[in-house]
Amino acid sequence: MKISHKKSLFVLAFASALIFFIVYITGASVFEMKSYNFLVKLTTQNAKASDDIILIVIDDKSLHQLGRWPWKRTRYGEIFEYLANYTQTKQIGYDAIVVAPDTEHPEADREFFNQIKNYDNLSAGVGFTNAEFKNADEKFYEKLLFEKNKIVIEDKRSERYKKPSLYKSFSTFQKDYLKNIKYLGSVNTNLDNDGYIRRVDQVINYKGKLYPSLGLLMYSKHTGINHFVLTDKYLLAKNNKFSLKMPVVNKYGIAYSNIFFYKTNDNVYSHQKISASDVISSLNSIKKGEKPILDAQIFKDKIVFVGANANAQALQDIKRTPVSDTFSGVDIQATNLDNIINNEFYRCTSNLYNVLNVILVFITAFVLVCTMPIPMALLSCACLMFAYLIFAFFMFANKTAINLIMPEIFILFAIGCAYSYRYLLEGKKKEKIQSAMSKYLSKDVMKNVVNNIDSVKLGGKRANVTVLFADIRGFTSISENLSAEEVTKILNEYFTAIVPIIEEHNGILNKFMGDAVLAVFGEPIKNDKHALDAVICADCMLKKVKRLQEKWLEEGKPKIEIGIGISTGEAFVGNIGSEERLEYTVIGDTVNTASRIENYNKVYRTKFLISQATFDVVQKYVDVIKIREVTIRGKAKKINIYEVLRLINV
Repeated sequence: MKISHKKSLFVLAFASALIFFIVYITGASVFEMKSYNFLVKLTTQNAKASDDIILIVIDDKSLHQLGRWPWKRTRYGEIFEYLANYTQTKQIGYDAIVVAPDTEHPEADREFFNQIKNYDNLSAGVGFTNAEFKNADEKFYEKLLFEKNKIVIEDKRSERYKKPSLYKSFSTFQKDYLKNIKYLGSVNTNLDNDGYIRRVDQVINYKGKLYPSLGLLMYSKHTGINHFVLTDKYLLAKNNKFSLKMPVVNKYGIAYSNIFFYKTNDNVYSHQKISASDVISSLNSIKKGEKPILDAQIFKDKIVFVGANANAQALQDIKRTPVSDTFSGVDIQATNLDNIINNEFYRCTSNLYNVLNVILVFITAFVLVCTMPIPMALLSCACLMFAYLIFAFFMFANKTAINLIMPEIFILFAIGCAYSYRYLLEGKKKEKIQSAMSKYLSKDVMKNVVNNIDSVKLGGKRANVTVLFADIRGFTSISENLSAEEVTKILNEYFTAIVPIIEEHNGILNKFMGDAVLAVFGEPIKNDKHALDAVICADCMLKKVKRLQEKWLEEGKPKIEIGIGISTGEAFVGNIGSEERLEYTVIGDTVNTASRIENYNKVYRTKFLISQATFDVVQKYVDVIKIREVTIRGKAKKINIYEVLRLINV
């Protein structure tokens, strides 16, 4: 069944829209995460982390020199003691959550808990979870938790963002630890579907109250700013020396930011890292009056994060990030604070921007392919893809994260859609051309040319065919009494009526010759019964003219009679003319015979004559009268001609 042009376009548009939707939804969640990692790593090759932030890590070296894990918590106390009493460290960030008691060394826990209350520059982490709070002292813990938040965050977000977060509980610390630690900030990071960390929670709406991240809390202490404003798109703060305009995404009661990562030297740490064993050894050396391993000046006016990352149970803190699959967890907290202090964040474009961006490049590529020659269109689309890659790199280099893969995919998708569209348009155009040309050539000849387009040339072949010649009787005298317009109208109506009859009976209209018609049966439409088809066609033509006569009589038009002559035999069938102009026709004695036989209709006052050769083929199907032997001009031998009275057995 032939599908209309409009239906084809509709199917193309619907399929394209469906593919667009499927590819965008799946691609946005799979491909773009990979491209995000690629561009982050590519554009942070020269992004150096701040020298003002240092990491102290319990690493493999620490375990080797100071004993196997677990350590007494007083080991952490030694690190804090060294930093607080023997260096000029500005702040300490403790990336650890003290939950389980040390049952083997309870006295060490008590000493550590009492010790930490003396450190005003110490801030620790708290983790929020989706699990229900299982501790009976929930209210007690919540009261202490909010006392550890020393900053005010004013919520100026739209109502849709003010709902409490999905977090239902937080770390159930040891009570004495929770009482004595002075500052707590969230250390929650967001794990994306592919297992990578790209974001960090900056503000959490926990049970109607806004709670800051560890980095934001330490930034407040670093700058002296204790009042922040949270809007739909930003977290704002300002004083005489510092200002903050952090782009945030508000979702599920959480305002998070996208981490701007720095170059790592070993795929683990981006900030300067010092082994905890060196710190503790330096403390012991100082107490003994010996020269310490570390120079205390290293920590002067620095912010220090303390954490663990070693190949031991409960110590390995490795995270997958865009810059490394083995990135240290404590360095994520340090990186977050580094971002806040230096106002360095990735600003991710909105979903609306991403969709419009994809649509824009799709339309651009589509128009290029539809309006340009194919080689130029492909080159232009390749340049467009390359230009967009450079644009994406430039945007990431300027800390704006945009989609890379989806626009590139949809440029390719647009090329496919555009060529499909061009194919449909060209097909429609070809149909129009063929339809127009078929008004000048037979549809079957046109079809034969189209199917053998590469072999169209001068020449042809000899074939056995049947030629039908039909002429209007006395047309010259009729036309003398009518205007040219009236003659043309009658002829057009006559030809319009008989041409479909010829085609219906497997014949082709070879040409109009004034008021005469020449039709061929047997070529190019192969048909062994071409003589019978021609005879049946002639009978139908005569009946059709009879009906037209009745109509013309009612309209006051002259009565038109036609005569038909049919001959069967060998003829040359093919293309004649020149290399520049061809005509498909039939030439030979059979054609001349049909024309001469038709002329005998005037002599014998008949309407339908056939040659002996035709009669020999169709004699079982016709009732005829043998006229006589007649002389055909150009032929030495006379032939019999027959008048067909009626058809039988058909």
